[in-house]
Amino acid sequence: MEHDIAINVSGVSKRYSIGVKKDDSLRTSITSLFKSSGSSSEDFWALKDLSFQIKKGDVVGVVGRNGAGKSTLLKILSQITRPTEGKIDIAGRIASLLEVGTGFHPELTGRENIYLNGTILGMSRKEVKEKFDEIVEFSGVQKFIDTPVKHYSSGMYVRLAFAVAAHLEPEILIIDEVLAVGDAEFQEKCLGKMKDVSTQGRTVLFVSHNMAAIQSLCTTGIFLQQGQLIAHGPIEKIINSYLASKTDATNTFISTKELPENQELSFKSIRVTDGQNEPCSEFTCDEDIFISYAFNVNTFQKKYNIFATIKDKYGVPVFSSERQIDSDMLTLRIDKNFLARGTYSLQTFIHIPTVFQLEALDDICHFTVTDISSPLAIHGDYNYGNVFGNCTWMEGSLSE
Repeated sequence: MEHDIAINVSGVSKRYSIGVKKDDSLRTSITSLFKSSGSSSEDFWALKDLSFQIKKGDVVGVVGRNGAGKSTLLKILSQITRPTEGKIDIAGRIASLLEVGTGFHPELTGRENIYLNGTILGMSRKEVKEKFDEIVEFSGVQKFIDTPVKHYSSGMYVRLAFAVAAHLEPEILIIDEVLAVGDAEFQEKCLGKMKDVSTQGRTVLFVSHNMAAIQSLCTTGIFLQQGQLIAHGPIEKIINSYLASKTDATNTFISTKELPENQELSFKSIRVTDGQNEPCSEFTCDEDIFISYAFNVNTFQKKYNIFATIKDKYGVPVFSSERQIDSDMLTLRIDKNFLARGTYSLQTFIHIPTVFQLEALDDICHFTVTDISSPLAIHGDYNYGNVFGNCTWMEGSLSE
């Protein structure tokens, strides 16, 4: 491998067998001998024949719709799982943050996990000690540093996990969109830290649906679609290719999962419709927009809320709305003359506020708003934002 190449991916594919749960126990091995050979499984290729190179010091944004293979690729690069076919050559130590608590031992304290992660990265105790205070300060979990991490909230997990991954000086830093768990202020800190890491000549791979963050942070990009490499190159080119591919995205989500008996409710379907309850993906500014939810329901023993966030084409939140779920069908109406022209998508989740999140969906139900019938159309291509400012103008000042 050339000396300036950090990662070389050659012909990598990853296959999963749907319907087969891998179990290496003695009991399963024995009982499988007596099972009918007629039982079947279906092969699913999460990745297919990927080949590309990433140079040292590159900051790479990995983009694609849900199910495109992004997380699978990062797990292979992080050596969490092996490819079914192909080869990967990596030059340098890797630190990755792919899921909440990746690499943490739940029974160990935050302090002990910092030293454990440093050891995994091949650092000496002295090297970790030199970074320790900086890691803890960045994470903001000083008060709980000697508490077993199994008692941490998901936000605390992410804060400490990111601080460890970014500060222990790996040559390659891999970050999945798990950062969305953190609050807005911490996300800004993370993006700033990743920029600092990149200026030090280290390699960063970053997955996110937030195209604004991808655009500001990354210099090159990888666009995946249905497990295949669509494009690899300058980040502007990659973002434009990805956004263009979303124009044919569906305005409807339909779940194929059955509701488990021990789960109270789940998403059944979500549709974007017009005033006649017909599926619609293009609206003018003077039309109401409706988002209709249907839920699978076993019971309503707990008080769950539905939370909806409308995002712009870059994945930046425009506005959010919330209400309690008290029926198996709910509809959110977005009033006319509220959203300005643009392409939008939905992020939504079922939760008990401040307690836990039951189910979440992102980058679904795409629709477009045009301003052809709006007075603002006279301004041409001027960027006047995502929402109309229905504000009140008054003559003079309040002091008069």
